[in-house]
Amino acid sequence: MRSRFLPLLMTLLVFILMYAFAYSRFDSFGSMRIIGNLLRDNAFWGIAAVGMTFVIISGGIDLSVGSVIAFTGVFCALMIDRNGWDPLATFVVILTIGTIFGATMGFFIHRFKIPAFIVTLSGLFLARGMAYVLSTDSIRIDHPFYEQISDLVYIFPDRGRFTFAAGAFLVVLVIGIFLAHFTRFGRNVYALGGNPDAALLLGVPVGRTTITVYALNSFLTTLAGIILSLAKHSGDSTIAVGLELDVIAAVVIGGTLLTGGVGYVIGTFIAVMTLGTIQTYLTLDGSLTPWWIKIVIGVLLFAFVGLQKLLSSRQGVFGLKRRPAIAGP
Repeated sequence: MRSRFLPLLMTLLVFILMYAFAYSRFDSFGSMRIIGNLLRDNAFWGIAAVGMTFVIISGGIDLSVGSVIAFTGVFCALMIDRNGWDPLATFVVILTIGTIFGATMGFFIHRFKIPAFIVTLSGLFLARGMAYVLSTDSIRIDHPFYEQISDLVYIFPDRGRFTFAAGAFLVVLVIGIFLAHFTRFGRNVYALGGNPDAALLLGVPVGRTTITVYALNSFLTTLAGIILSLAKHSGDSTIAVGLELDVIAAVVIGGTLLTGGVGYVIGTFIAVMTLGTIQTYLTLDGSLTPWWIKIVIGVLLFAFVGLQKLLSSRQGVFGLKRRPAIAGP
């Protein structure tokens, strides 16, 4: 088996062990109530993590995720609750704004060769600042459409709930897997992350791919903000502070190489569910502070980054042999 699959297998193993341990302590982990809650509670940042997977596979990074989610929620609340806009029209407008915002960051990264860290850090401050300009207060959304979405629930025999947010998360996951592994765009993203110069020589549209990756990520992040506003029936400019770090952590724990070129959308999903399982266990246990989730994330990150470094140093980049250095004249 190729060594590049090892981080993905390790992610799956960690999830199985974590879930088995939680089930041994609480029988409810064997019910659809917990599974439904895991999908619902982690839907919004799981959707953002799918977008971030494409960015990191391409060799980039996006620090604006949390700010874009906050701006999206406040924008939707203001337009729907205060200005009387139709929710669907509002969603179309904010998704368009978010996509253009991401494409603009991608353009600056490619055209002016500015590191993605700097460009998206600027995007973080810009989006968060705009959210505060719109409102510094939490705005409640009272609209029949939001109530209708809340009522879109499938009830399992054990009273487990499969919500609209959970369904949206799974739909985005399936589309993400298809884009990454069964389309030319996905192949271009992997090529770009593996070696940008070689990708250019092979005819990969590097500029267009970079812009599309950041536009896709910002689109999904904006969608995550919409899902969060539907769940909370509100918009808050102070929400999702630092969420981009949790999203990046989930992508790395899911087996995506930080330097790009290797990664799996399904791995990101497994990592999100793993972290969600830990959070749910801590909540049910009650004897441990919820901040232990940060400690676990730190330990897992160290472990997976170390595993990536070990594999890349032994076999090039996850199973690809290193090319010998070319001697100088």
